[in-house]
Amino acid sequence: MADLQCINLVKSLMNPPVRILNDISFDVGDGDFVAITGKSGSGKSTLLYVASGLDFPTEGRVIIGGRDIYAMPDYELNEFRNARIGFVFQFHYLLPELTSIDNVLMPARKLGRERALRGRAGELLERFGLSHCLDKRPAQMSGGEQQRVAVARALIMDPDILFADEPTGNLDSVNGERIMAMFKEINRNAGTTIILVTHELDYAAMAGRQIHLVDGRIERDTATHVKAARKNLNRSHSQ
Repeated sequence: MADLQCINLVKSLMNPPVRILNDISFDVGDGDFVAITGKSGSGKSTLLYVASGLDFPTEGRVIIGGRDIYAMPDYELNEFRNARIGFVFQFHYLLPELTSIDNVLMPARKLGRERALRGRAGELLERFGLSHCLDKRPAQMSGGEQQRVAVARALIMDPDILFADEPTGNLDSVNGERIMAMFKEINRNAGTTIILVTHELDYAAMAGRQIHLVDGRIERDTATHVKAARKNLNRSHSQ
């Protein structure tokens, strides 16, 4: 079953318009781990924002869990994103005046579920080695700790899909590998679909599938290669 379908996505900016995304289509299955790669300016982050409902496409459709997200009214799309989708960015975007556990609970607060999910927030922080940071504010934590808090915040609502835009970009190699290990564990044990934008080829290789962009188009999709290989293998067996 496809968890996400992107259909003929186009994103144009400026006047006269310049296409940042050029007729992109792909499906992501439930529980997949996909890395989107490409050079700077290839459209990686733009594709992530459009696919996740953070930015509107100029043309095309995005279907998540069977629902056309851009056919929703704005208020419904906002609620859908908050309840069904998690986000991790290159910068953690934690609120400086809040403790780590209160930062984790921000999505729950928007839906009136802060009290009900406080225990889960504490469990997530403990799971990510942050039990000592429950009452610390961002300025009292290291960069790696702040980013782990951001991952916990993205998971508090138990999202169907986690979108991550260069989540290791501001981290050293030790903390970057720790974040990637967390993603693999989340994907493997919780079955969370993950779509990761990264320029780090080693990290991209940790995903089960890579979509490589060049000038706003898909140049290579390893899922396509796997399907073609399986098709050829089945054909040879039938002969």
